Amino acid sequence: MEERKKELRQKAMRLPMSPGVYLMRDKSGTIIYIGKAKALKNRVSQYFGSEKNHEEKVRRMVANVQDFEYILTDSEFEALVLECSLIKQYTPKYNILLKDDKGYHYIRVSGGEWPRISEAKQLADDGAEYIGPYVSSWSVKQAVDEALKVFRLPSCSRRFPQDIGKGRPCLNYYIKQCCAPCRGRMKPEEYQEAVNEAVEFLRGGSADSMKRLTEKMEQAAENLEFEYAARIRDRIAAIQKMRERQKVVSVRVPEQDVIALAQGAGSACVEVFRFRGGSLVDRETFLLGDVGNPKRARGEFLERYYSIREQIPPRLTLDGAAENAPLLEEWLTQKAGRRVRITVPQKGEQAHLVEMCRSNAAEQLAQQTGRTGREASALDELGRLLGLECPPQYIEAYDISNLAGGDNVAGMVVFENGRPLKSAYRRFQIKSFEGQDDYGAMREVISRRLGEYFQNKDSGEGFGRLPDLILLDGGKGHVSAVRPILQQSGLEIPLFGMVKDDKHRTRAIARDGGEIAINSNRSAFTLVSIIQDEVHRFAIGYHRQMRKKNTISSTLTEIPGVGPARAKALLRHFRTISAIREADLEQLLGVKGMTRPAAQTIYQHFHLNSAEKDSG
Repeated sequence: MEERKKELRQKAMRLPMSPGVYLMRDKSGTIIYIGKAKALKNRVSQYFGSEKNHEEKVRRMVANVQDFEYILTDSEFEALVLECSLIKQYTPKYNILLKDDKGYHYIRVSGGEWPRISEAKQLADDGAEYIGPYVSSWSVKQAVDEALKVFRLPSCSRRFPQDIGKGRPCLNYYIKQCCAPCRGRMKPEEYQEAVNEAVEFLRGGSADSMKRLTEKMEQAAENLEFEYAARIRDRIAAIQKMRERQKVVSVRVPEQDVIALAQGAGSACVEVFRFRGGSLVDRETFLLGDVGNPKRARGEFLERYYSIREQIPPRLTLDGAAENAPLLEEWLTQKAGRRVRITVPQKGEQAHLVEMCRSNAAEQLAQQTGRTGREASALDELGRLLGLECPPQYIEAYDISNLAGGDNVAGMVVFENGRPLKSAYRRFQIKSFEGQDDYGAMREVISRRLGEYFQNKDSGEGFGRLPDLILLDGGKGHVSAVRPILQQSGLEIPLFGMVKDDKHRTRAIARDGGEIAINSNRSAFTLVSIIQDEVHRFAIGYHRQMRKKNTISSTLTEIPGVGPARAKALLRHFRTISAIREADLEQLLGVKGMTRPAAQTIYQHFHLNSAEKDSG
């Protein structure tokens, strides 16, 4: 494999410094990746150089490359257009691929005396009325749900008229979301009128429905049909309530797509919110595999997504930078026939929309990985805050605990996918010095941990696995003290400190030369606080355990003939001082390495002391 990589690198070094498209093929000749480059020689040769800076996704792809070919273009823009066309044609395994879903969706209104309104994926010759087609299944579902609630139509599986009068109405009736024809107190004509109004609502929208219903209500009131007028008034109120709820996702920018990326361990999710007329009209979710660098992933996603979409809004709002953004703007502008801008908002309404979109992406990803949306969002937010390429899935945190330099210990806790991994927790006794030196203790602990990695890295488990992030309980002084240890090891692991305020609460993240405020990043702040509290609890718990053990051991070493080794053997055998005190001579002799004189001395120590206390 190394020989093949060497040959491919030599071939890549002979490429021209011109823009173009490159196609990677596996041993069967299948195209597995297509990319573009401003300078082919620089870009392609990177793949076959050192793997040190390659993402896992790139390493897997390179391991399968048998050969490559290239196509020269006159400009980087032409390379982008050609790349889009070739990816659509060949669908390479290692490119981000999106399904070009040409399917349509319909709203179905069944026939008969008691019609039902529902969603449908295709037309059928069943006598029902079909409204549509619609491109988005999400918009169809939203519209049907709203119509059923506003006009209080049933959404259950009961059949009418067969099930009328059978059983009590369901919860929807009691919360005023269904007129409950199953009670048998509703005329078919009244039900049909509600269905007709719901269909008008679906065809014309809420504004037209409000106008027609208001006219009906006023006419009913003039005719003294007050009960009928009240029923229409309730429907108008329901539409108004629904419109108020829609304003929550109504924005000042009339037409835009909001796009956000959430990443997990080996998987990612991209969420697209589509706003038209200032309101959210559609959303799409794309679950992807390992996409690697988020900046590159966003750029590649935009290429794929708008290659299979005809409608391109004048504004694309992203949750972070996209690779080749100016080039993509030029391509999208040409494709749309008008100016298209790509923006990354930092504050205000647009930043809030991006965060909402990102939270939804994290929630969708969490459902696939078994995590909660909060955990996925916290890791994603923490990774962005610290400037990491990907969210840290495997985090190690360290804390030192001692009392005036005595019983010097450290604790290490591990969080995997935002949750404590207690099987990976480790404890350390500080061995290289005595006294209080938190920086020295932290250096020793990290050195020992990295040493264990080099001994066990082939296993890929426990100490044989490197963390995505190391957090130290302490400020920039701790980070500066430990940084040289990492540099000497040749390992590139992100290292930060967790800073506490004077009330021992998490305040900020420390880095070389400064701090990063995290109070405004709620999800990341909560996660870091939990990690800091957990590592402190674990370290101080070990410290107390050691103090107790050393106190008990010193009680035994006060007995003539009992040194540290014998005291340790006694505690290992009997577990407690009380058990040693209650042991007879023969039981004491059962301790490994115990002599009769020593056993007699121990027995007499406890029993003579007890006798003296009793006589006193």
